[in-house]
Amino acid sequence: MNPDMLMIHYGELSTKGDNRKLFVNQLARNIRHALKSFPTLKVEASRDHAYVELHEEDASSVIARLQDVSGIHSISIVFKSDKNLDHIKNFAVELLSKETGKTFKVNVKRADKSFPMSSYELACALGDYCLDHTAFTVDVHHPDVNLDVDVREEAAYLSCHDFLGAGGYPLGMNGKCLTLLSGGIDSPVAAYLLLRRGIRIECIHFAAPPYTSDAVIDKLKDILKILNTYQEDIKLNVVPFTELQLAIYKNVDEPYCITIMRRMMFRIAEGLAKKEHCLAIATGESVGQVASQTLPSMIAINDVTNFPVLRPMCTMDKLDSIALAEKIGTYPISIRPYEDCCTIFKPKAPKTKPQIHDCEFFESKFDWKPLVEKCIAEVKSYLLVDGEEKVFPEENKPIENK
Repeated sequence: MNPDMLMIHYGELSTKGDNRKLFVNQLARNIRHALKSFPTLKVEASRDHAYVELHEEDASSVIARLQDVSGIHSISIVFKSDKNLDHIKNFAVELLSKETGKTFKVNVKRADKSFPMSSYELACALGDYCLDHTAFTVDVHHPDVNLDVDVREEAAYLSCHDFLGAGGYPLGMNGKCLTLLSGGIDSPVAAYLLLRRGIRIECIHFAAPPYTSDAVIDKLKDILKILNTYQEDIKLNVVPFTELQLAIYKNVDEPYCITIMRRMMFRIAEGLAKKEHCLAIATGESVGQVASQTLPSMIAINDVTNFPVLRPMCTMDKLDSIALAEKIGTYPISIRPYEDCCTIFKPKAPKTKPQIHDCEFFESKFDWKPLVEKCIAEVKSYLLVDGEEKVFPEENKPIENK
């Protein structure tokens, strides 16, 4: 017996009120796009669940693709029955007969209150019938198999298997964010966490040629090809940072160089974010991991902008980050040995408790504003769509993300 369809459970979307329909409609669009390589599938979304009619498609392949779609809490393989009690009983026995294990439990939800039996009565009736017609015994605490029955207005749905989804909110519901992407382990993970919350990403990278290799750009593109699994089109903005970085190291005492450099990065990121219609800046910072990520450093660096700065990694340790990077597939790319501008010019003893007035003093020693404006004006952009690099209609002309 082949499954009829998949039932998609929303999770956090259930907390939404009057605007819930907007979230559901966006999720349905995202699901249809994610499943575009399965031409025979049919997707329907209701207030409480979405359904994917499988037809002849392989359920496991469809589920694997759906597990990358943010906003989905879980996916159930379901068999559709009419609401005749005898039909439901026969479906239940047929499902259990194909399962391994010795014990089972029946879980019933009755969304259709016109159904003549209560949830408890239906669960008891199905449990008794399955006991008489299968080799299974009942264990309500630790069953080998959970038989889930969902009675809705149009039909009854039976399932024995659930698969966890990505959770979060549908991509596109929470605006767009400009994400600092270094090419290390943490920033791609931060980007993934933003995508899970329904935030579209655009990326910014600070390059310092000839001190940094052009190979790091290829590394970033490969990372974004992985992240294309979760967002089909991602723009990468590469900032020519060499001239400004050299000016910093010429005029600023070495312990403060990283702090001043990060302040300049935030200024550039804010300028580009406004230009690209992003609503926030995001980083892969984790509190205390390096000198520029201590709380005093964050205060000094954040002082240059009133723009929202998101730090989805702030409480994660390195092992957490590595585990998540391995899960999403960016880890092998992130550990390629190409350094960014932060590591190339890393001072021997960076300041861990920088003071804002000291930062302002060092910045007063050189005219940094034209250099910041030049960085923003000379950004070179790339567009990665579904794992492939696309050429802009006009060379280096910014393209608005969808």
